[in-house]
Amino acid sequence: MNDKNQPLYLQVAENMRDNIRTEKWREGEKIPTEFDLCDIYHVSRITIRKAIEELVRDNLLEKKKPKGTFVKSPTLDKSNTYTLIKSFTMEMKEFGLDAKTLRVNVIISHADQQIAKYLNIHPGEKIIILKRLRGVDKNGFAFFKTFFKYEEFFSLNSKSYLGSFYQYLRNLNLFVKDDKEIVEAVLPNNEVCTWLKISSSSPVLKRKRFTSDRKNNFYEYTECYYIGSEYQYYIDFSK
Repeated sequence: MNDKNQPLYLQVAENMRDNIRTEKWREGEKIPTEFDLCDIYHVSRITIRKAIEELVRDNLLEKKKPKGTFVKSPTLDKSNTYTLIKSFTMEMKEFGLDAKTLRVNVIISHADQQIAKYLNIHPGEKIIILKRLRGVDKNGFAFFKTFFKYEEFFSLNSKSYLGSFYQYLRNLNLFVKDDKEIVEAVLPNNEVCTWLKISSSSPVLKRKRFTSDRKNNFYEYTECYYIGSEYQYYIDFSK
């Protein structure tokens, strides 16, 4: 924990993420108490609490009163929370709006335990993380974080992802099906706040998207974060 550019609680949170990625802290397992974590990281209890809250927002930890805090197990079986989805570009077109990608980051990384399950690969395998800020005109109100297995034919040039991601996949003869999503209201973590330029107290709509082209063994997982005060004007949940 020596990144002076980050607040101390985010440095602690990142170290905790590593514990989960490497399975030092396993799914369903109770993590050390706040007092023990204070001794481990040599920080205050306030810092530990903020770090834990960061991972709770990231859906990596969950608090169970009065038992303690546990590593959360990823679940995909809550069928009552699923709904068919459309691409962001298509949604905007239906409302006569021209969706734009305002910023793109392409990152090569390695799958942690949770992402590996979503992508049907082994932990540690190479993946691509695609981060995009999307919106209308110059108004960015949607942050997309997309995960998929690394293949040499996928572009690492950010300009390749300025348009519709699903159109990009179709151009590669990848046709995703079984499109489903989970929708929930959450408070944004530090990364989401930075991309959307909002405060940590501003609620966002989080949409978890799972798609696949099983014929070609392609799986995608995307976390979409929308500024609630903006996106509520563009989506109709009655359809």
